[in-house]
Amino acid sequence: MDQFRSVGLIGRLGSKSVIDTLKQMIRFLESRNLNIVIDSKVADLIPGHGQQVSSQKMMGEIVDLVIVVGGDGSLLGAARSLATSNVPVLGVNRGNLGFLTDISPDDFEKQVADVLEGRYVVDKRFLLDVIVKRGGSPIAEATALNDTVLHPGKATRMIEFELWIEGQYVYTQRSDGLIVSTPTGSTAYALSAGGPLMHPKLDALVLVPMFPHTLSSRPIVVEGNSELKLVISENNETYPSISCDGQTSITLAPGDTITIHKKPQKLRLLHPLDYDFYGTCRTKLGWSSKPGE
Repeated sequence: MDQFRSVGLIGRLGSKSVIDTLKQMIRFLESRNLNIVIDSKVADLIPGHGQQVSSQKMMGEIVDLVIVVGGDGSLLGAARSLATSNVPVLGVNRGNLGFLTDISPDDFEKQVADVLEGRYVVDKRFLLDVIVKRGGSPIAEATALNDTVLHPGKATRMIEFELWIEGQYVYTQRSDGLIVSTPTGSTAYALSAGGPLMHPKLDALVLVPMFPHTLSSRPIVVEGNSELKLVISENNETYPSISCDGQTSITLAPGDTITIHKKPQKLRLLHPLDYDFYGTCRTKLGWSSKPGE
């Protein structure tokens, strides 16, 4: 088990409840004589904190554990920043669903204490690297934990594109786009679009077409190490976009190619010992606990 002597704190901006929880967290960590590093984006909102300040990207190099206070969106952003550092991440839920941030802010002291004392489970989640090429040369790169989505952008017209998997041609499709989701993202946008739920331990990707112009186009599940290539058809009259986790976006042009493959580094997500993926699904998705409930 890891020894946590230095803890980084990241929080969602624009939320008083998040700042209140961060202040409580600082006092709690101080009481345990731990070194605390605060994300520079929220440090100014906690006057007089007296702690070391760091950017999210650098934080992964100087702490043993990062605690994210916010919703799943906050953890997605932190995961992309911290992906190459291998630092473990723990989520305290101050958002809505909380598939990734599963510690309650009302009872965080006991649960965080358990983690600090080595009572936790490690959940390794893979991320995606996305590379956009124009004329054969890379013009943009991005990372995703949940999903990468080809979509019309500001236009409302269909996109025509080719899909290739491991160098094999799959189809040319006209649709509103395509969702390429990791198991982590299968409970997010891909689920809303009709994709399957995937257990986080699966080494697989799901490709979910968005309103395809054919009834026979269905989600495809492929091996997690597959390299995907999307080619934006030259005869598109609009400029679509590719987004990662709904938080970063790249504008595309006709003829661009997008390569998507697994990132070498994984996110080390920590959970309490009683973490149960199916229990989370029951709670968050409204599944019945027993027949008739």
